[in-house]
Amino acid sequence: MPSDQKLEPLLQPTRPKTVSLKEPKPMSPEEADEMDTGSDPSIFRGVNRGRVAIFIDGANLFYSALQMGIEINYSRLLQCLVGESRLLRAYFYTGVDRTNEKQQNFLLWMRRNGYRVVTKDLVQFPDGSRKADLAVEIAVDMMKLVGSYDTAVLVSGDGDLTYAVNAIGYQGVRVELVSLRSMTSDQLINVSDCYVNLADIQSIVAKQPESCVSALNN
Repeated sequence: MPSDQKLEPLLQPTRPKTVSLKEPKPMSPEEADEMDTGSDPSIFRGVNRGRVAIFIDGANLFYSALQMGIEINYSRLLQCLVGESRLLRAYFYTGVDRTNEKQQNFLLWMRRNGYRVVTKDLVQFPDGSRKADLAVEIAVDMMKLVGSYDTAVLVSGDGDLTYAVNAIGYQGVRVELVSLRSMTSDQLINVSDCYVNLADIQSIVAKQPESCVSALNN
């Protein structure tokens, strides 16, 4: 019988080595303007994506936005990720503090504006930090929905999702990865079909400053 050492490579599938990834160029102001004029608003254009399922790692996206100095416009983000494709479902995963009224109101807004919110209570660690790891929940949902969607859009940089992404890829799912490059695992990029650096589209998905909104409304 083969030893465990010989069996190990069989248990860890990898994508074909011939797959090459191209990082899209940042959108020009003209292309960004097109998003408001009725054209396909997706950042993934010219590809037959079929039915799309979106999986957003809320903590990863929050800290990415913090690093870029922006707040995310979640309506615009959803519009960018779906475009004219058919949306199966958009999942948003996050840890929660049930005593935080502001967070609860935000999650209620998300539920009413196109997102299926998946939560887990935050766990406090001895050093005082709090965290809720939802990588398992994301991976399970990606796997159990295979056959119901053709393209997965994963908004995360968590390397713990590499195996799940690789697995659904072998089942014929196209995987589009969106994340901040500095917070993204190289392995996760390597097993995805397409990668978009969040920094390249921040002007599109960022909330406008209040002063700008006021000026536009006057």
